[in-house]
Amino acid sequence: MKLFQECFLLSLLLFFVSCGEGEQRSQIVSDIPVYQVKEQRIPVFQEFVGQVYGLMDIAIRARVEGFLEGIHFKEGSEVKKGKLLYTLESQPFEADVAAKMSRVAEAKTTLAKTQSDLNRIRPLAEQKAVSESDLDAAVALYDAAVASVDAAEANLRASRIQLSYTKIHSPINGIIGKTKAKVGDFVGRSPNPVILNVVSRTDTVLVEFFITENQYLALARYRQEQQTQSRRRDRDNIRLILADGSAYSYPGKYNFVDREVDPNTGALLIQTSFPNPEGLLRPGQFAKVVVLVDEVENGIMIPQRCVAELQGLYSVFVVNDSNKVERRKVEVGPKINDFWMIRKGLRADEYVVYEGLQQVRDGLLINPVITDIKPIDAN
Repeated sequence: MKLFQECFLLSLLLFFVSCGEGEQRSQIVSDIPVYQVKEQRIPVFQEFVGQVYGLMDIAIRARVEGFLEGIHFKEGSEVKKGKLLYTLESQPFEADVAAKMSRVAEAKTTLAKTQSDLNRIRPLAEQKAVSESDLDAAVALYDAAVASVDAAEANLRASRIQLSYTKIHSPINGIIGKTKAKVGDFVGRSPNPVILNVVSRTDTVLVEFFITENQYLALARYRQEQQTQSRRRDRDNIRLILADGSAYSYPGKYNFVDREVDPNTGALLIQTSFPNPEGLLRPGQFAKVVVLVDEVENGIMIPQRCVAELQGLYSVFVVNDSNKVERRKVEVGPKINDFWMIRKGLRADEYVVYEGLQQVRDGLLINPVITDIKPIDAN
C-alpha cells in the first residue's frame, strides 16, 4: 500500500511538471521583430501653413480720369522698369497744356513790356524827369509780371505732369498679371480708382504665416538659447513644402516677427523670404513652412508602429534580458517622419516590440529578432 502511494505521488508530480513545461512552451512566440532603443540628437520641426507674396507687389492705377486707349504688354509676361503698360486718352490734357503754354507766352509778353517800361522810367527818375510814384508803379508792374510768369510756368508744369499720367509705365522689373480693365473702359475715377493690374517682383518671394502665442514663446526661447551658445549652428534656415508634397530646393530665412499678437485671434505674423531664381513660386500660392523649434540632446526615437494607444494613454512592449515581454507606459513627444519621440518611459539600449503587437502580452517569452531601421536624419 505504501509503495502504491509513493508511485501515485511520483506520477502526479511528473504530470504537473510535464504540464508546466508544455504551458511554458505554448507561451513562447518565435521570431518577433524588435527595435533597439538608441539615443541621438533630435531636431524638432513644426509645420505652418504659409502664403507666398512677391518681394514687391505694386498695384497699377490710373492717376487721372479718362478712357483707356491702349494696352501695351502681354498678360503674365515679364516687364522691365519703365515699360509702357497703358495709355489713356490724352486730348483733354494736351489741350490744357496748350492753353497753359499760351498763358505762359502772354505772361512773358507782359513781362517784356513792363521790363521795357521800367528800363525807360528808371533813368528819367534819376534825372527827376518823372516822379518817384511813376517809378514805383513801373517796378510794381514789373514784379507782378515776373510773378505771373512764374505762376503760368508752374501751371504749365502741372498740366504736363497730368498729361504724363496718361501713359502708365511699370515701376519695377517683375511679372505682370491679368489686366482688370479693357480698352474703352473709363478708369481713374476718385476716390477709389480701379486697379488696372499688379506687377510683382519674384526673384525673391516672401512667405507669411501665423503662429500661436505658445509656439512663439517656444521658438523665441530656442533662438535665444542658440544665440548664447558658442556652438551655435545656422538654424535660420527654413524649409518649404509645396502643395504637391515636394520639398522646395532653396532654404529660407526670417525677415521679421510682427510687433504684436493679434488680441482677437491670439496669432502672431511671421514673415520669411526664399530665393526664387527659377520662378517656381508665384504670389498667392500656399505652402507648408517647416521651422526648427527645438533640439533634444540624447533624445529617444522609436518607430510609430511600436507604440500602442488606448484612450489617450501610450504604451510599448519592452523585452527584458530574459526575452520576456512587459507592457510599459510611455510619455510621447512630437512625431518626426515615421518615428515618435519618447519623453519618458524608455532608456537607451532597451528593446521594444516592432511588429506583432497583437500577438504579445505581459509575461510572454519570445525569440527577439533585432530589426535594423535607418535612424532619422538629425541634420
